[in-house]
Order: sequence, then structure tokens, then C-alpha cells
Amino acid sequence: EVQLQACGGGLVQAGGSLRLSCVASGITADDYAIGWFRQAPGKEREGVACVSSVGSSTYYADSVKDRFTISSNTGKDTVTLQMDNLEPEDTAVYYCAAEEGATWLGVDPRNVFRSPGLYKSVDYWGKGTQVTVSS
Repeated sequence: EVQLQACGGGLVQAGGSLRLSCVASGITADDYAIGWFRQAPGKEREGVACVSSVGSSTYYADSVKDRFTISSNTGKDTVTLQMDNLEPEDTAVYYCAAEEGATWLGVDPRNVFRSPGLYKSVDYWGKGTQVTVSS
């Protein structure tokens, strides 16, 4: 059974930093991506960032590029999202997610993070954690 344990989040002023971590267990696939979605009130869930197990390739939403950094540990089962220079628009519930892929067949597991609407097909979800950025 795949489990994703997320922690971090909280309340911070604009311009501040927060860190989210996600520990994955039970993933048996060799090709997968772990990352974060977020959902603000009244908005659709959107992919924020992810890192793949193959080559540690990353994806960042345009809205967070140059402010957020995603990384994984050597075992690729712990993913950290460092969020700097936070803006009120970053306020949302953040969800850790994992997606299995088959890169060698052209099925990039990062696709669910970067394609609007595909979050509905994500393989595994962790519980959400609130991030609130005050102005």
C-alpha cells in the first residue's frame, strides 16, 4: 500500500519562506514522480512542482518558478518543497501526490502535474496541508 505522509505548511507573511516535506512508502515502481498540487478556495487543483525518479527531472508551474525549489533524497522517497518569497496568491491547501509512469514508453509521470485537469487521474494522494500567506 502506497502512503504519502506530508508535513510542513503554516502561516507566514508575504516574502517569507516555508518548507513542505512528503515521505513516500510502499512505492514499488521504478519510474514515478512525487510532487505537490495546491487548491485555493474556489479554484481548481493545480500542479505546483514535482521531481521524477528517472534522472531527477523536475517540473515547476510558471507561477512558482524561481521561488520554489523541489528536491528529493538519495532514496527518492522523501521530497521537499522549499517555498521562498511567498505571495498571498500562494495561499492554498497543498497536497502531496505520486504518479507512476513509463518514461521509456513516452508516459512521463510529470504529465499529471503539468497538465490542467489531469490531477483527477493521479495515482496516490497524501493529506492536504494549509499554507497561508498574509499580505
